[in-house]
Amino acid sequence: MKTDAELKQLVKEKYTEIALQDKETNMSSCCGSGCCSTEVYNIMSEDYTQLEGYNADSDLGLGCGLPTEFAKIKKGDVVIDLGSGAGNDCFVARSFTGETGKIIGIDFTEAMINKARENAEKLGFNNVEFRYGDIEKMPVSSATADVIVSNCVLNLVPNKENVIKEIYRVLKPGGHFSIADIVLVGELPERIKQTAEMYAGCVSGAIQKNEYIGLIDKAGFEKITLQKEKAIVIPDDILSSYLSPEEIKTFKESNTGIYSVTVYAEKPDYCCQPGCC
Repeated sequence: MKTDAELKQLVKEKYTEIALQDKETNMSSCCGSGCCSTEVYNIMSEDYTQLEGYNADSDLGLGCGLPTEFAKIKKGDVVIDLGSGAGNDCFVARSFTGETGKIIGIDFTEAMINKARENAEKLGFNNVEFRYGDIEKMPVSSATADVIVSNCVLNLVPNKENVIKEIYRVLKPGGHFSIADIVLVGELPERIKQTAEMYAGCVSGAIQKNEYIGLIDKAGFEKITLQKEKAIVIPDDILSSYLSPEEIKTFKESNTGIYSVTVYAEKPDYCCQPGCC
């Protein structure tokens, strides 16, 4: 059993590799994990190309939703993107905030930070910045953000409870988040969970949907809403890399579900616990 630090290092190494690949290579694999499929071009990512603010150079095809589309971002807002990658969601968020807003992307992969900063420089955006850091301990002061977004990142983090507590700390009272992520209904086969490549790129770090929502509720958030939910079907040619034909049959008959969800919640606009103000 790998430690949290070892799992984080695996993710960091994998996403450093992804940062240096082209989008087509990333999107022809399972969230960039290298488990290529001939059945689909991409399993999870959504089409950003019609959204205002979209920048092709910053789209690595790694998301599992469109959280910025649902995030209720207003002009002048301070928005934080967790696991900002090459900057795609940050640039889309800026189209909502305008020049009077501020966008902060946080990522713990230096290659991604460098790529995002290069993209921001090309676009001439002086109100979009990228900070190197762990989202379990964000390099951001308390009560900074009006809105937090994230796209298919928390499933890669071993200690999701810490991240959700940090989201609560960093949001202003009355602020909210919209996060796209991967969750489970039922248990995945252990062989998938224990595969480092699958963990770094796909679903093995995901937790049960009820547990995920429970952590958000436990942290003190209100108005928790599933804004979008979509079943994820892993093609047989990917599953066959990890499971025997008999195991695939059992897996399919088990009613185990893998879902892309977009979750919205609000921080109360009154102070009732440490970190609120």
